Amino acid sequence: MYYVVYGFLWLISLIPFRILYVISDFIYGFVFYVFKYRRDVVMKNLLIAFPEKTEKERLKIAKQFYHNLIDTFLESIKFITISKKQIEKRSTADFEMVNDLTDKGYNVHIMAGHQFNWEFGNLLASMKLKAPFAGIYMPISNKHLNRIFYNFRKRYGTILISATEYKNNIAHSVFSSKYTFGLAADQNPGNPSNSYWMNFFGRPAPFAPGPAKGAVKNNIAVVFVGFHKLKRGYYYFSTKLLTENGASFAPEQLTLLYKNELEEMIKKDPANYLWSHRRWRFEWKPHYGNIIS
Repeated sequence: MYYVVYGFLWLISLIPFRILYVISDFIYGFVFYVFKYRRDVVMKNLLIAFPEKTEKERLKIAKQFYHNLIDTFLESIKFITISKKQIEKRSTADFEMVNDLTDKGYNVHIMAGHQFNWEFGNLLASMKLKAPFAGIYMPISNKHLNRIFYNFRKRYGTILISATEYKNNIAHSVFSSKYTFGLAADQNPGNPSNSYWMNFFGRPAPFAPGPAKGAVKNNIAVVFVGFHKLKRGYYYFSTKLLTENGASFAPEQLTLLYKNELEEMIKKDPANYLWSHRRWRFEWKPHYGNIIS
C-alpha cells in the first residue's frame, strides 16, 4: 500500500506549480464550502484573536487561511521531487546571523510558529545553515504518509527527532557537537498543569516549557524565525536574535519573548497562521500558577 500511495503522490509532485494552484483552488471549494473542515474552530480562534475586526473581515482571513493551508499541503507533495534550485528560487532566508553565531562557537535554537510554509523553511535551513540542522517533528497518524513526509523532510540533510524522543530526552548524536536546532514552539503541551501560561492574543494559553528550558540549561543562543508568504509558492524567512546566552534568562521569560514575537508576526499576516489548531483548547485554572506577563 505504501508504494501505491507514494506512486500517486510522486506523480502529483511532477505537476507544475501553476497547475497545482489551479487544483488547490478547486480543492478549496470543497474544503471550505462543502466539508467545512474545522470551520467552527477557525472562526472561533479568529474571534478570540481579532475581536475588533468585523465578521466579514474575519471571514476574509479565514478564506485566505484555507487557501494557504491547501497550498502548503500540495507544495509539500512537490518536495518529493523538488530540486535544490527550485527551493532556492522560491524561498530565501536571513540566515547570516545564525551562521555568524555558529562561527562564534554557539549552538543555536531556532524557535518558530506554525506559519506557512514551514516545510520550505525546513529544507532551506538544511541547505543554508553551516551547522547540522535538527528539527522536531510530530509523526503523522497515517503510517504511509508519515514515511513519505519523513523521507522528503530529510532529503537535504535535516536530522529529524520525533516529539516523543525530544520530550523523553532520548540522546541523539547531533547534540554531541555543534548544531542548529529548529522547532515550532507553539504546540499545545500535553500537560496544561506543567506549562507556562501566558495571554496569547488576550486569552490565557499554555506554552510547553521544554524549548526554553533546554536553551537555558545549556546556555544556547535563541533566534526567532518569522515566515512571510510573498506570493503563492514564494517565501521569505526572517530572523531575530532573542539572546546569545540562554542562561541569562529564566525559561518562562524566554518563552514570553518568543510568544510576543509570534503574536506580532501573526498580526502582520493573520491568514498565514495555522488557525485550525485548537490553540485555546485548555482553560487556565488557578492551581496552574500565575499567568506570566
